Amino acid sequence: MRDILKKFLEYLEHQKNYSENTLKAYDTDITQFIRFLRKKRKKTFKEVEYKDFIGFLSYLKAEDRYTEKSISRKVASIKAFFKFLAKRKLISVNPALLLYTPKVPEKLPSFLSEEEVIKIIQAPSGNSWQMLRDKAIIELLYSTGIRVGELTSLAIKDINFLEETVKITGKGKKERVAPVGTPAIKALTEYLEIRPSGQTNYVFLNKYGKPLTARSVERLVEKYTKKAGIGKKVTPHTFRHSFATHMLERGADLRTVQELLGHERITTTQIYTHLTLEKLREFYNKAHPRA
Repeated sequence: MRDILKKFLEYLEHQKNYSENTLKAYDTDITQFIRFLRKKRKKTFKEVEYKDFIGFLSYLKAEDRYTEKSISRKVASIKAFFKFLAKRKLISVNPALLLYTPKVPEKLPSFLSEEEVIKIIQAPSGNSWQMLRDKAIIELLYSTGIRVGELTSLAIKDINFLEETVKITGKGKKERVAPVGTPAIKALTEYLEIRPSGQTNYVFLNKYGKPLTARSVERLVEKYTKKAGIGKKVTPHTFRHSFATHMLERGADLRTVQELLGHERITTTQIYTHLTLEKLREFYNKAHPRA
């Protein structure tokens, strides 16, 4: 079964262009289901029946450590795997056809006010290359709505300083070009002018000359959020949410924000309209005499 799973993951990587993180998630989910089949059902995937899926879901819920979101993801992984098996004629009937993917309750993302963003941007102080790097990172996160994984994989050649744009390689290795605000371009220029030269063309480096990891970026965001005196939890993704929310609040249309964020479906972007409608309601209640 492991060999077939490996072929499935290779198919997702080369035919679907799935990211490394997505491939790891599929691997984890399907491996867990295979182990469940072996230990609890004494079966191979060729012997799977619909009731085995139900048994697996009951097992996950009984564990009481999986969120609805993670269970929904595992179901989606299993459905995709069995669809692959059926297409490759490795099973005669696809028992996962009737498997229903649980809907995850929509959770509105948290975001920062414009004032809070400015406070965090101003938190790195000093002229050392590390401080200038950190300022450039925060400016770029907010200026472009870039994902943390996209940011850490940026190369110097991806930045067009003349046109003030950046080429971003997103999910599924899809590329998009995003405009960059002048303050972010200025911060990047100041950082790159004194950044230690190394053997890599990655933009953001650690003290050893290696590319920064996503976890390192998360830690520096936490550090400057605390330094700025902001009590709530802020992650690199919070800047992405803030970017989208502020763009819509200031009149950008949904399609534009979808393109800038690199969302494949506009329904993914629409969650931000709930946030802006809440803001409109707040203004309405404050301003309208008969609200």
